[in-house]
Amino acid sequence: MRIVRPTRRFRMLAALLCAGLPLAAACGGADDNQAAEGAGVTAFEGARLIVGDESAPIENATFLVRDGQIVQAGASADVEVPAGATRVDLSGKTVMPAIIDTHTHLRSQARETLIEDLQRRAYYGVAAAMSLGQDVGDVPYQVRGEVLPGTARFRTAGRGITRPEPGRGEVPYWVSTDAEARGAVRDLAALNVDIVKIWVDDRDDMYDKLTPELYGAIIDEAHMHGLRVTAHIFEMTDAVGLLRAGVDAFAHGVRDRDIDDEFVTLAQERPDLVLVPNLPNRGVAVDVSWVADTVPADDLAMLQAAAIDRPDAQEAFGIQARNLAKLNAAGVRIALGTDGNTPYGPHVEMEDMVAAGMSPHDVIVASTRNSADFMRLADLGTVEAGKSADFIVLDANPLDDITNTRRISAVYMRGAAVDRQGLRAGWAAGGAE
Repeated sequence: MRIVRPTRRFRMLAALLCAGLPLAAACGGADDNQAAEGAGVTAFEGARLIVGDESAPIENATFLVRDGQIVQAGASADVEVPAGATRVDLSGKTVMPAIIDTHTHLRSQARETLIEDLQRRAYYGVAAAMSLGQDVGDVPYQVRGEVLPGTARFRTAGRGITRPEPGRGEVPYWVSTDAEARGAVRDLAALNVDIVKIWVDDRDDMYDKLTPELYGAIIDEAHMHGLRVTAHIFEMTDAVGLLRAGVDAFAHGVRDRDIDDEFVTLAQERPDLVLVPNLPNRGVAVDVSWVADTVPADDLAMLQAAAIDRPDAQEAFGIQARNLAKLNAAGVRIALGTDGNTPYGPHVEMEDMVAAGMSPHDVIVASTRNSADFMRLADLGTVEAGKSADFIVLDANPLDDITNTRRISAVYMRGAAVDRQGLRAGWAAGGAE
């Protein structure tokens, strides 16, 4: 029987085919690995990126988000988007960090109303809010410990501390002795509040204010428990006394007069001091139609009717604006707070801070990184690697005009888009406030 031997050409072809089989498998494995690398990654590309620190904005930026966290951010030329990543084109947009509001008074008595207030803030690009001094019961502490989709985070001072104020709210501790003052702080420490709030104000001569002895005891006791103290103030004399007593923050600026050089020096000597200016209404005619999506028509008409020129308000604003400008120029750390319960209030406050003389970029830093630092939210405040992906996509550049922070295209919390349309529809169905 004749054995037919394979030709040399056949043997070469067989070898190539055999060699090609593992090569194809290897190539397929590489593709699979690359796809796996990009799985779960979203690349946001092409926007102007305002990081939230003192750095210049990045034109044509790209940042990568995985599992709700930013893993890389920078100029698009420096960021490699992995194969298989979801790509979001933000060309022509501006991205800035979500805003942090360090001074609010939310409806914290019931879980439903508190969560709604936090969702309303998320709608306007606010990632976290701290309620100062009017929170009782368990609900505030329960919600504080939760991370809810499409909802701003919550922090609380619990019950604030003041002198007896008959006829006003009885939620705050009313203290008249050293023992009462220290006991109130110990109660708050047991609840692990985020900060201690005190009121040092006679409410237009209606009540006795906390004395230096009392607020000194509160500050001393708070610091022994690792807590900081923020103070509602009105008069410069009280602010000076509080600085000397070691207060950590002011929940308002000085409102009765222009601050002097002594005050500026005292503030500069406290590098960790934080000023939340909480500016008053500027008393100028403005268009409020930009809040029409969330404010019922009748309420909007009332807001617009009140938005007129008022010389008395302009004078009050002028005092606080000059004081803010002096302290900002002196290097005092500025953060953002709005007081009350106005979800869109941070955007108004930011405009007021620019009107007071701060640059739009400084205001954005104050409203994002500085405020996050003040609230000890280490994963918020900037758009950079390692941070939570909480940011606002804007249709226009707020560095050109700070009111462009209101031109919101999208809001992301922990890497997920806030369903702003769904929130609007829900509020409309239930009667928007």
